[in-house]
Amino acid sequence: RFMPVGARSKVGMSKIAPEFLKTCVQAVFDGSNDRKRKFTESIELQVGLKNYDPQKDKRFAGQIKLNHVARPTMRICVLGDAYHCERAEQEGVDFKTADGLKSFNKNKKLIKKFAAQYHAFLASDSMIKQIPRLLGPGLNKAGKFPTLITQAESLSAKMDELKSTVKFQLKKVLCMSVAIGHVNMDIGEASDNIKLAINFLVSLLKKNWQNVKSLHIKSTMGKSQRIY
Repeated sequence: RFMPVGARSKVGMSKIAPEFLKTCVQAVFDGSNDRKRKFTESIELQVGLKNYDPQKDKRFAGQIKLNHVARPTMRICVLGDAYHCERAEQEGVDFKTADGLKSFNKNKKLIKKFAAQYHAFLASDSMIKQIPRLLGPGLNKAGKFPTLITQAESLSAKMDELKSTVKFQLKKVLCMSVAIGHVNMDIGEASDNIKLAINFLVSLLKKNWQNVKSLHIKSTMGKSQRIY
């Protein structure tokens, strides 16, 4: 039976009591505070699926913008026209011009190394059209094809949008992990992001909650907490 995502979501989160979720998030935060790291730990949502055959079933993919910035330290590079390169320079963001990309000379190793330096890319309209010609399929293969940015959009707002977006994609295995927050956010924000991410994931699954085997949350270096 078809159910709108909103309705499905309300059914969805009743599977995890809000107070229980907050207790688990608190445990993740406590564990991180007990052993402070020299970097900001991410909070990851780890998903185990069941009753799925990646060989036969349609592989789902979807992304959602969460309410709070999930990955503040995400490295982003702007592939820009003159306007966006100037904006990037003003805001202290790495950028490359068309000439900068041409200098790779379609060298696969150099392009692969360049793609590995960043988590994501933004590109001006005129640049997006040139990327396949200048770089070949390198960024696409790395799963980092640039997101379009227009001159009407604020660069910092667009970067925050990227840092708040999580992607769920079924590949060959029945488990996945996504960063939905970090240990410097407050418990309410982390819980909010977790709820939104889970509801969205459940809406992508063919049998919704019947396909969810387990859900855990953990900080990068911490112990995992089972929430479902």
